[in-house]
Amino acid sequence: MFALLSLTLTDFRSYERASLEFAGRSVVLFGPNGAGKTNLLEAISLLSPGRGLRGAALAEMGRRLPGEVSGRAWAVSAAIEGGEAGPVRLGTGVEAAGAARRTVRIDGEAAPPARLADHVRPMWLTPAQDRLFLEGAGERRRFFDRLAFAAEPSHAAHVGAYDLAMRERTRLLGEETPDPAWLSALEARMAQAGALMAAARMRTLEALQAEIEARAGGVFPKATVALAGGFGTAEEAQLAAQLAASRARDAAAGRALTGPHRGDLDVIHQDRRRPAVECSTGEQKALILNLVLAQAARLSRAKDTPNPVVLLDEVAAHLDARRREALADEIAATGLQAFMTGTDQSLFDHLKGRALIVRVDAAGPTILED
Repeated sequence: MFALLSLTLTDFRSYERASLEFAGRSVVLFGPNGAGKTNLLEAISLLSPGRGLRGAALAEMGRRLPGEVSGRAWAVSAAIEGGEAGPVRLGTGVEAAGAARRTVRIDGEAAPPARLADHVRPMWLTPAQDRLFLEGAGERRRFFDRLAFAAEPSHAAHVGAYDLAMRERTRLLGEETPDPAWLSALEARMAQAGALMAAARMRTLEALQAEIEARAGGVFPKATVALAGGFGTAEEAQLAAQLAASRARDAAAGRALTGPHRGDLDVIHQDRRRPAVECSTGEQKALILNLVLAQAARLSRAKDTPNPVVLLDEVAAHLDARRREALADEIAATGLQAFMTGTDQSLFDHLKGRALIVRVDAAGPTILED
């Protein structure tokens, strides 16, 4: 069982230093707004490749006192239970204020950020995702890619390679006489990465839908999910040909108008037979939560795979008492390690005895119940 055992922050966001022992248990973080609850979730999210749940720049993460122009060097470290080999120590941060890249260490040895996915694969829901079905398709693509990444860490590298080649192609198309050979090479990279991206998305979609259908009853609404507009399908040769044929159009538009970076994630409320965008705010939140829980439950049963860590920021406030109880039951039944925040401790009454209860205030985090 892979689980987060402890977390230590140094000069990270609002914390000069904070250290918490979790012993692999789920955790409730409650306290007033601005106390630093989300900062703790963000620190955990940085134990994986990428920019964390806020998508912030590294310079924004360092603690900054009044009068200081830039954030300080910061560090996040954690102990992870990793099976027969025993605990693994993960660390990440920047060694100097304003550093452009973060460093990663695994058991004290320098490692590329991608190696973090061998140990922790967090998934999260934040208040920023409350408008997931109302915002542009890009937000939904990023949300779904995070679910795919939790199952297949290589997906993140393919997305990154595709985006890099696409930016280079767009820049080259903006030149007066772009080199056709270099364009073909970039399009070949896009096609290769794009086909791998699309295949991972389809595998994730099919497995996720099967998990949703297998979940008997429950108070969370079931969703029917689909990938639309080329988002989930791409043949390498066909995509390369499409890109080559659309050079003039893409040059005029200043962006690539075809490929798996386009399209959308469609979500239908099964019982109501209505698109998620037409559902109430509470129903939308419940639909998104059920997608995350289904993916996490599926991955928690996979052998030799890091157990997913679920970060739920201010989610309970959107759920009625029945769904809050169901959420607590599901977390316990599936053995997920979840970190949940809220302003009111009573929102988590159903988790008493099942999770660490931690108060977060101006004095820092304090464990009240274990």
